[in-house]
Amino acid sequence: MTPKNILFICCLFTISTLFSQKQNNPNSITIYGKVVDTRTNQPLEYATIIINNTETEKVSGGITDLNGEFSIEMPKATYQISVAFISFESAKFPKEKITSNKDLGIIKLAEATNGLNEIVIVAEKTTVDIRLDKKIFNIGKDLSIRGGNASDVLGNVPSVQVDVEGNVSLRGNENVTILIDGRPSALVGMNGADALRQIPAEAIEKVEVITSPSARYDAEGTAGILNIILRKNKLIGFNGSLQLDLGIPERVGTAFNANWRTEKWNFFTNTGFRYNATPGNAFSDSDFLSSTAQNARVLESRKFGRLSRSLFTSFGAEYYLTTNSSVIGNIVFNSGNDDDVNTNDIKRFNSEGVINEATFRTESEGEDEKRVQYTIDYVNNFSQKGRKLSISSQYSTEAENVLNNITEVDTSVNLLNDLEQVIEDQNENSGLFQVDYVHPVGEDIQYEAGYRGNYRDIFNSFFLAERQDFENNGPLIPDAGLNNSFNYEEFVNAAYFQYGQKFNKISLLTGVRYEYTSIEIAQQTATTKDNRSYGNLFPTVNLGFEFKDGENITLGYNRRIRRPRGRSLNPFPSRSSESNIYSGNVALNPVITDALDLGYLKRWDKFTLSTSLYYNISNDNWERIQEDTGMLTDNGDPITRRFPINLSTEERVGLELTLNYRPIKAWNINSDFNVYNVTSAGNYTNLSTNVTQNFDFENTSFFIRLNQKISLPGKTDLQINTNYRGPSQNAQTNSKGVFSMNLAASKDLFDESASLSLNFSDVFNSSISQRTTILPNFLEQYSEFQWRDPQIRISFVYRFNQKKERERREDTYGRENYEG
Repeated sequence: MTPKNILFICCLFTISTLFSQKQNNPNSITIYGKVVDTRTNQPLEYATIIINNTETEKVSGGITDLNGEFSIEMPKATYQISVAFISFESAKFPKEKITSNKDLGIIKLAEATNGLNEIVIVAEKTTVDIRLDKKIFNIGKDLSIRGGNASDVLGNVPSVQVDVEGNVSLRGNENVTILIDGRPSALVGMNGADALRQIPAEAIEKVEVITSPSARYDAEGTAGILNIILRKNKLIGFNGSLQLDLGIPERVGTAFNANWRTEKWNFFTNTGFRYNATPGNAFSDSDFLSSTAQNARVLESRKFGRLSRSLFTSFGAEYYLTTNSSVIGNIVFNSGNDDDVNTNDIKRFNSEGVINEATFRTESEGEDEKRVQYTIDYVNNFSQKGRKLSISSQYSTEAENVLNNITEVDTSVNLLNDLEQVIEDQNENSGLFQVDYVHPVGEDIQYEAGYRGNYRDIFNSFFLAERQDFENNGPLIPDAGLNNSFNYEEFVNAAYFQYGQKFNKISLLTGVRYEYTSIEIAQQTATTKDNRSYGNLFPTVNLGFEFKDGENITLGYNRRIRRPRGRSLNPFPSRSSESNIYSGNVALNPVITDALDLGYLKRWDKFTLSTSLYYNISNDNWERIQEDTGMLTDNGDPITRRFPINLSTEERVGLELTLNYRPIKAWNINSDFNVYNVTSAGNYTNLSTNVTQNFDFENTSFFIRLNQKISLPGKTDLQINTNYRGPSQNAQTNSKGVFSMNLAASKDLFDESASLSLNFSDVFNSSISQRTTILPNFLEQYSEFQWRDPQIRISFVYRFNQKKERERREDTYGRENYEG
């Protein structure tokens, strides 16, 4: 029986189980209600409901959802109930024997009457909130990310992996959509890995991991969605923190976040500056198998000397129009300036092992980048419970300019044999308009509908000039075969409708989304245009069944899309080195993926288990082909070309486990484990050689993460993060496993108004990618890559009008969340 059949049987069993469960437990009652802000009547998400059983002294409870609502099933008993929320006065209910369902009604919490000189208690724990269509990871005060960036944050989020090159994957699948505050954003950039390194970790409040997205979300991203929520504090009065960072290799940084809230206004900002060196290295050993190869073996040793400066600032204001409605405006500015010096020591050998040539190549690259994003949001929570209208608009722009001066010297005779200049410009302008409306009917039914329009305009230009006459120190001659300009315009109109209903313990959320895509591709160098449009329907279904005592099961189905953009469509070749060329494919079609997800959550007193069994199938999946062009460089190296095509059908089956265990109060353990199997089937024929290569492959790989946080005497914390990414393969490349460990420690100072932390990343210098690539009858290559060397960071954080709360919430959390 195949894994796909096993999953199908599990899903059928789950559906039958959900609808065959008894709807009422005679020994249980439900306590429910809604928590709102007294002044604004806006719902308070993540308010804590603490339920103390006075008969057994057992404390349990839950947290409020997005609408400020909670519903908690408990056995019949005598309870004392209280409701708490950060910077608000708590509400307490008298002890009462409860033998039937209890409606606590609308619970209004008033803001604490702190003066500006008084201290606001701020929770420091990382928590996980599991909902029907997503998981929310509140970042908290993770020691290992202080002084880091968004890439470091995502590397600590369960279900998410970040490889040594900074590529982000979800459950082993790199086709994940990254949103900022629920929207596509220029802050993610055209090169997501580099752009994420520009966002300071201190600017991030939480990350939503959405593996089974509802119809509300864009259908882009076959693996799912990662939604990064930036900090927008709403604490009363003036509050904030200042952080200073130093590190080895050379690293200096600052981060400032604060808010000032009055009765009608809330102003907030996050600002950070980074100056850091990021050295790295790479090595490759290439054997060219042709009997006529001039250079039968080529050894390359690379050193990367990166020096970057970046500024990130976000400033916004929220104005409360009425007690139910507000307008939020936000401007985000991100600029970067990089000066990199990368070297490559190259040795070329003939088939007898005799050296043909030894060269030393130097690339002096300067890069300037700037991103600006403007957003305006309007939110109206109507007086009817749960009814809500949201209107959002966004405009963003991004510009990247690269100048690379390249020299190559023949070290045996100390003569210059290559001189090049590369100029690359990338610009993107994008706009978004979105309307969402939620309309409840009674207590258990909810309708939702909305529209979103996304517009993107991406421009790329590539210019290469090189010296051809070295005897007379000739000028740089432009390469007409490589130089080009490319423009991509995309307009996606989307509308959705979804229906949600709760049948006692069963929750249903089903919907459909329609997206119509129009694109125009302009080859400005070749003066050609290609126009294309297509429409797709994306159904979604999410089912949930909640057992008592923190146990539930979920089942989700959704359809997703992966659209080709920019570089993947540009047929003009670009090159990363003399012997490696990449060209896009203007005929590349989108990939459609159907996904099933079966999840289970169980919470005990000191242990939480969350599991997921998932299956994805993608048709017309992309494969990046690497093949011999038949051409040689001036040094005699064969030139290879890489390009994408729609080639294969890919199936992915996996199992994910997320564990949380607190053996004692001072020791908290988090772990997640993901194992998956990928099968792909497809054949490719090289038209120039008429050789057909079979691209069928099957790969089973896994990822495991273990994070431990230990509270020591003297208000000191120790954190140990270990990761292992198992070996993997595709049709042309085998990759070895990668192990890494990070250590961090923190000491509270000045009555917990400040903290001093030390972070040591990649303790064993083991975060190195090792790969073997085989192209039959042409190439066998072994390569290593280390994006950055081990780092040591020290950070000092001072909180004004705030104070860290240690162990505020131990075992008083609700059924659908746990601490991390």
